[in-house]
This record gives sequence, structure tokens and C-alpha cells, in this order.
Amino acid sequence: MRRNGSRILVPLFLGVAGCGIGFAQTSTPALTVSNADNAWMLVSSALVLMMTGPGLALFYGGLVRKKNVLSVMMQSFAMMALVTLLWAIVSYSLAFDSGTSFIGGLHHAFMRDVALTPDADYGSTIPVQTFMVYQLMFAIITPALITGAFAERMKFSAMALFLMLWSIVVYSPMAHMVWGKGGLLNAALGGAIPTLDFAGGTVVHITSGVSALVCAIYLGKRLGYPHEPAPPHSVVLSFIGACLLWVGWFGFNAGSALSSGSLATSAFVNTHFATAGAAMSWAVVEWIRNKKPSALGAISGAVAGLVAITPAAGFVQPMSAIVIGLIAGVCCYFMVAKVKHMLGYDDALDAFGVHGVGGTLGAILTGIFASSTINPIFKDSAGKVLPSGLIEGNGNQLLNQLGGVGIAWGISIVGTLVLLFMVDKTIGLRVTPSEEIEGLDITQHGEEGYDRVA
Repeated sequence: MRRNGSRILVPLFLGVAGCGIGFAQTSTPALTVSNADNAWMLVSSALVLMMTGPGLALFYGGLVRKKNVLSVMMQSFAMMALVTLLWAIVSYSLAFDSGTSFIGGLHHAFMRDVALTPDADYGSTIPVQTFMVYQLMFAIITPALITGAFAERMKFSAMALFLMLWSIVVYSPMAHMVWGKGGLLNAALGGAIPTLDFAGGTVVHITSGVSALVCAIYLGKRLGYPHEPAPPHSVVLSFIGACLLWVGWFGFNAGSALSSGSLATSAFVNTHFATAGAAMSWAVVEWIRNKKPSALGAISGAVAGLVAITPAAGFVQPMSAIVIGLIAGVCCYFMVAKVKHMLGYDDALDAFGVHGVGGTLGAILTGIFASSTINPIFKDSAGKVLPSGLIEGNGNQLLNQLGGVGIAWGISIVGTLVLLFMVDKTIGLRVTPSEEIEGLDITQHGEEGYDRVA
């Protein structure tokens, strides 16, 4: 009996232990790729790349004089190539590898261990490589936005060197602080100053816009500015570019959900509503002041709305998005139409007036309108959802947003000034007066955008 009992108990024990082992294994299942989410993220990556070329290239290209159209478009195109190579070598690692609160490490340099499997912190249903290439598109367009400030007067070689260094010194640390593991401002992963930035209000627009202002002041005004008129040579090109930006921005904002679920829908809707609101508010104010609504004003307002809703896209209700857009259209209009001329700086294509001001405004308004019903990002130790924004009762979040904005302004000003000084003292920043008069298409690239009329 004792022998028979042991024959029964031993298998029974092993079976129970086996079940325990099985339960332990299934309690933390391996992350699997969702084909639907991955497809959406790859499409979003393509949409964001379209924002730089052709979107931004056409938008900026139409705003300059025809003797500089190719030079401005080439600057956007150059970022598509140069930043990609830099991203693969070191920038992605500095932005998204684990490191300090301010900068990532070098483990992912040269794409080491950037896998085809998911990472729960960077999208639990998409390959890390998909996340990497999606973030690359943000890294491409951000420095390209700065080119609008120094259009028509910076050497191509200086532009390339400055913006490559800027991508490492300013963009990568800011991306790590807001979105990277252990980042100081990362609200999703427990940063010390949790700053809500869904798709890049601080990382993309404040850094590029504020850096653009520094560039405009450091380089000085274009020859003849503001006494000699320098109207856009083709509002048609700019109009097409702005429409491409509007479409591509759905990948920019809705793609930042990192999945094809309801949060992507919310960001998509908010993006569209805010853009419509800003386009209308800019056009109406211009209509009242100038007696006519211009096409250039309407598309500029649309871009301002796209910028302002970027940090808030996945955190606010649709009607809040419209309010953000309406405010952004009015504020950015007065910044471009009045304040710039009062202060006297030459931000040629209004990169600061739209991106710097719009990004700052959007980041602050996110702290006011953020809703936990849209994105329950804050929870207590028991898993209870906490208020997100000021209107819900979380006044501290507005302070966090101001802190994030201040850090973004600070790193942009200091980093940009240092890099401009370095490049200026080594290879020089600005073209000669004769080259500026002749145009950068010929002097920098040896070609023209249009055939000369005899």
C-alpha cells in the first residue's frame, strides 16, 4: 500500500508542480507583434516622411524668392539623408537607449539590438525597428523646420554641419527626456517632471522654433530687409505643401498612439478639428484687419493649428482641440504680423512665430485641457485613475508643463548658440553679399529652379 501510494503521490506532485510552472510561464507572456498595429505604424512613418519631402519642401520653397527655391527645398531633402545616417549611427541610441535622466546611452549605436520584436516601453505590439524608423521621421523634420528662419542667407555646408550637430546636441537629449526610458520629463514612464507631450510639442516644435529664432538673430537680416519687398514667389507651391503637411500630420499625431486603436482615433480627430479651427481664426483676424482673407494666411493658420495640437492630440476632447486651434490661429497671427516687426528680427519663413510660439502655447494648453477619460496616463499605486489637467483638478500638471517648456527653451537657446558660434568660427555661416544677391540656387548648387526668361 505504501509503495502504491508513493506511485500515486509522486506523479500527482510532479503534475501540480508542472501546472505551477505552466502558470508561471503564462503569467508573463512574450510580447507579440500585431500586424494591424505594425501596418498602421509603417504607414504613419511614410506619412511623416512625406511631411518633410514634399510637404515642407514645397511649403518653404514657395515662400522664398525664385532665385532661392531649390536651395530651400534641398535643405529639407538633405535632412532626409543626413539625419537618417546619423540616426543609425548614434542619434537613436542617444534618444531611446537607457541612460541618465537627460541623455541615453550608446548600447544601440550602429543599430545594435534594435530588434524585430516588441519592447513594452516603446510599443508592445510593434517591432522595435518599426518604432525606431517612426521616430526617425520626427528626427528628420525637426531640424528641417529650422531652415525657414535662415532661408536665403546660410551656406549649404554650414547648414549641413550645424543641423547634424544640432540633432545630436539638442534633439536627441530632448527626445530622451520626454519619451526615452528614464527621461526626466517622461510622463508615461515616471519621469521626475512628468510633462504631457503626445507627439512632439516640446521635442519637435519648441526646440525647432526657438532654435530658429536664435539662428535668425545670430545671422542677422537678409540684405534689404525689411525695406525691400521679398514676397513669396509661388503661393501655389506653398498651398500644395501645406495641404500635404495637413494630411501627413495624421501620421505625426495619430501615429504617436503606437497602435491602431481608439487612442489613434482620438488623436486623428483632434488633429483635424484643431487645424480647421486655427485656419479659420487666422483667416478671420486677417480679414478683419486687412479687409481680405489671404490664401497664405489660411494655410499658415492651418500649420499653426497642427503645431499647437501636437502635444495635446492624445490627451484632450474634440471640442477642447477646437479651442486650442482657435487660440493658436489668433496668437500665431499676431506673432507673425505684429510682434516680429516690432522686435525687428528676420525670421524669413516664420519658423519661430508658428512653431516656437505654437508649440509653447500647445504644451501649456495641454496642461489645462488634458482629460483622463481620453488618456488615463496618471494612476495611483492602487491603479485608480487620477486627473490629468487643470480643468479636471490637477493644477500641478500645468506647472509640470511650464517646467518642460522652460527646459525645452533653455536647451534650444544654449545649444543653438554654442553650435552656431562653433560653425561660424570654423567654416563660416553666411554666404557673401554678392552670393546672396545672385541667389543661393546658383551660388550653392550651380542650378536654377526655373529657366531664365530672355
